[in-house]
Amino acid sequence: MDPTQDRDSPEAVIRRYSDMVYRLAFARTGNRSDAEDLYQEVFLRYLTRAPAFTSEEHRKAWLLRVAVNCANRFHTAPWRKRTEPLSEALSVPAPEGEDLWEELRRLPERDRTVLHLYYYEDMTTEEIAQMLGRNPATVRSQLLRARAKLKKLLVEEG
Repeated sequence: MDPTQDRDSPEAVIRRYSDMVYRLAFARTGNRSDAEDLYQEVFLRYLTRAPAFTSEEHRKAWLLRVAVNCANRFHTAPWRKRTEPLSEALSVPAPEGEDLWEELRRLPERDRTVLHLYYYEDMTTEEIAQMLGRNPATVRSQLLRARAKLKKLLVEEG
């Protein structure tokens, strides 16, 4: 079998990008079940549309863009306005980094998104701006404000 075909197989692509798509979906939604729904939607679109890519970076950008678009539609869905979030009643020991995630969840979605793309997906402010349809200077300002908000939350928590 040709190694390039295996590398571009749907299974290989999903394995390669599953963590990235899930992390972004989780950062945008703030809970696992919604993140899993968005994750499935992104890869369903990948499989059904079978887009052609010029490079691996193009494929990565396409998957991230679809994840952002799906999350945007998710937040504006009419059914979402008529639901109440479930409370997390069970208490489990927090894995390392869970405290930071809890503080991140307290930030507005816009702040969580730019922080996630910048720190977890290693994207530049220019790449984030292009993906979100914003000016790079706006993204840099959002990052600055988001960092300040996160720092304030972390200081308040002690």
